[in-house]
Amino acid sequence: MGSYEVPFTLPPPSYPSNCLKFLEALERSSVYESGAKCMVPLNIILVGAGLGGLATAIALTQNGHRVTIYEQTPVLGEVGAGIQIPSNSTRLLFRLGLKPYLAPYVTEPERISFRRWQDGRVIGNTELVPDFIENYQAPYYVIHRAHFHSALCERARDMGIEIKLGAKAFDYDPVAGSITLADGTVHTADLVVAADGIRSVARKVVLDGHEMPFHKPGFAAYRATVDVDRMRSDPEVSWILEKPSLNIWIGDGRHVMTYTIGAGTAFNMVLSHPDTSDPSTWDPERAVEDMRKEFQDWDPVLTKLINMVEKTMKWPLMTVSPLNRWVSGKLLILGDAAHAMLPYMSQGAAMAVEDGVGLARALSKMTSPDQLSDCLKIFERVRCIRSNQMQEASLLNGRLWHFPDGPLQQARDAAMEREVKGVPFVHSPNQWSDPATQMWCYGYDTEGEIDKAWEMAEPKKLMSFL
Repeated sequence: MGSYEVPFTLPPPSYPSNCLKFLEALERSSVYESGAKCMVPLNIILVGAGLGGLATAIALTQNGHRVTIYEQTPVLGEVGAGIQIPSNSTRLLFRLGLKPYLAPYVTEPERISFRRWQDGRVIGNTELVPDFIENYQAPYYVIHRAHFHSALCERARDMGIEIKLGAKAFDYDPVAGSITLADGTVHTADLVVAADGIRSVARKVVLDGHEMPFHKPGFAAYRATVDVDRMRSDPEVSWILEKPSLNIWIGDGRHVMTYTIGAGTAFNMVLSHPDTSDPSTWDPERAVEDMRKEFQDWDPVLTKLINMVEKTMKWPLMTVSPLNRWVSGKLLILGDAAHAMLPYMSQGAAMAVEDGVGLARALSKMTSPDQLSDCLKIFERVRCIRSNQMQEASLLNGRLWHFPDGPLQQARDAAMEREVKGVPFVHSPNQWSDPATQMWCYGYDTEGEIDKAWEMAEPKKLMSFL
């Protein structure tokens, strides 16, 4: 009896299904290794050498474009402490050649544990190792923000990307494709990409002079690190260091997220709490004392950790309204300039990495300079949908985690009980574990979505699609 040979390419089902997800690994191994080189190389100005700007410059350069970065600070560097690099971002960074650059600095947590605010009892659990590598072909990392930035800088320099420091972009001309620096000089290119952050100057130009107001959801966060040697000497807290994990204590209006960074040399803490006050009134000298008061009645293990903090910085949490426009002529915005979001899905920087790779993929479709506008519109359409949905998911986590004790909290905790016990489940209020959310978040195919949008936008269909 002859065998039936299944074709490598199967048509995707019209109904919601992940039954063909297993084919992605085969498709990546045959398609993605070489990358999609551009047929129309562009001279590109990129404003902003933050995480998103550097990742975008690397993606564009790898695809054959010439990129010059203009950065307003005189010295490259990042402030802050820990940052997560989830699998949807790690997978792309590896394809950009970042794996050896990140290796000395990253920690790979084994799981994410949600804990009850009062006693630290585990109420939710997401297995990261080996699940995320097996399901999404990439690890889930945590790292110090400065180390992440230095890895991107080193990769960019090794690729020959020019970074001009002390070069503040004062104005943009989307028709000419130019920037004006604070010193009055004008620089022109085929395309200007602005990754200039939440207080973006370019965003106002893209929006025809209208500024998108910031939204303050009424929260602030303390960021701090604890000396791991001090933790190891205390048996009441040393167990947290035995296996690398993310631990999140959740309670009424507050949560605390912890994990090790610096390849295990420091313990990172982010403490979110309600705060509607003006940041100009905050007293840095009282920050540690104020932080301890916010969580004084919480789990004794957590409060002991908080009492080990010697210094902290307090940050207001802000977002911008979802945008449906990122492009004007030869100017586009991406990263926080386009979609600043709350950190509750740990996807802010990851979305910027996706933006950069998605832009490189869109520009690779060009066979003529006349197609630039079409490529940018498709990029804008695809990335607006993705980032706006991630903003929504982040806002939702901010509500799911912060229930006061009562019926909602009890129903949430009961719904996560199956994942704690390690038995099968089909839904969870823990969005890291919820099967549908997890697949959408971490299994997202950035380049594949651009490819599908381009295929749909045949010349006769382009205007109706957009």
